[in-house]
Amino acid sequence: MLNRRVLLKSGALAMLSLGAGPRFLRRLAQATPFSSSPKVIVPIFLRGAMDGLMAVPPLADPTLRRWRPRLAMKTAGVGGPEVLDLDGTFGLHPAFAPWEGLFRAGQLAVVHGVGSPDPTRSHFDAQDFMETGTPGKRGTSSGWLNRLAAQGGANTSPFRALALSSELPRSLYGKHPALAIDDLEDVDLLLPNHPALADILEPAIETLYRQSDEDLLRRRSRSMFDALKLLSQAELATYRREHGSRYPETRLGRSLLQIAFLIKAGVGLEIACAESDGWDTHVGQGKVRGTFASRADELATAVRAFWDDIEAHHGDVVVLTMTEFGRTVQENGTGGTDHGHGSCLFVLGNRVDGGKVHGKLPSLEEENLFEGRDLPVDIDFRSVFTEVAGKHFAVADPKAIFPGWDGPQLPLLR
Repeated sequence: MLNRRVLLKSGALAMLSLGAGPRFLRRLAQATPFSSSPKVIVPIFLRGAMDGLMAVPPLADPTLRRWRPRLAMKTAGVGGPEVLDLDGTFGLHPAFAPWEGLFRAGQLAVVHGVGSPDPTRSHFDAQDFMETGTPGKRGTSSGWLNRLAAQGGANTSPFRALALSSELPRSLYGKHPALAIDDLEDVDLLLPNHPALADILEPAIETLYRQSDEDLLRRRSRSMFDALKLLSQAELATYRREHGSRYPETRLGRSLLQIAFLIKAGVGLEIACAESDGWDTHVGQGKVRGTFASRADELATAVRAFWDDIEAHHGDVVVLTMTEFGRTVQENGTGGTDHGHGSCLFVLGNRVDGGKVHGKLPSLEEENLFEGRDLPVDIDFRSVFTEVAGKHFAVADPKAIFPGWDGPQLPLLR
């Protein structure tokens, strides 16, 4: 007997394995295009609060070394610089070296001094505010990416809005169907290899989901079953064997590889969320090596592998990083930095006004800092998100993504 409580979990499928290995993903040769617009946005949330001053430091501000005697990197001098010089004013942490060529080619832009106008230093609150798009307002029922998905078109693909994660992120909460799948290869564990058992179990499991009392769960589960039927025609396992060596063997690397696979498969993907954890660098942040460098190297390597992998789709894809807030300008006593305010983000795409560092960064004297300790927020994150998402998808009213907000859009896309 199948138990509904076993099967219903966290608004997604609880996978049922009957001792059978994955029989996953055959050909997608007969798949039907779901959307006349192949545009895709890939938001990557850097959870934990990335240190924007470590990622893209000012090259000539002597105050930074006074604030960070152990963490500030060399910009010149004996032995050469540790920081990559972007434009004579800003540098790039050497762990982001895989992105230097993208910046020089005008495909990658940096937005500095960006963040939320809300001053909270709580990870939970700041992430919630950023994902719902309502800084300072708790209880918003929908996320900004779900509202973006609701703006458009006749795309009915179950893969239209997807998060490569174990739980649906707040940014995809809302009325529009969205999926959360930690690993696409695990989806096929739902049913055993034996065809007779599959014929019996699939409708039974679908019925349990359909009869759920929770409308949101019912809608997500319907999308999951539609996705299962679609994915059964594709060959992710083959794709991983052929392309997997390009990507780091990490959660982010796996997620971006699978997003690349779905983009190439033409399954109607438009919003594909990925995550990078571990940016809360209170202790042992390091310089060229250390916690920050490790996270930055994984991010840069994974994104560069993804970008190279989807070369034929560069005109259709935009990658956007975000983080809940920045770090203190001053290092702490344990070789790290604490919760701050402003940070920086990266935008990658062919239409991006790249090869530039957008935004203003004041000299880092105490009187110029937020509350005397943090990088101030010069650019509201909604200025970036409405510009990138709204213009990329040609949303008629980009402000509909962030209702009630009347700020300017930062000109980032050509």
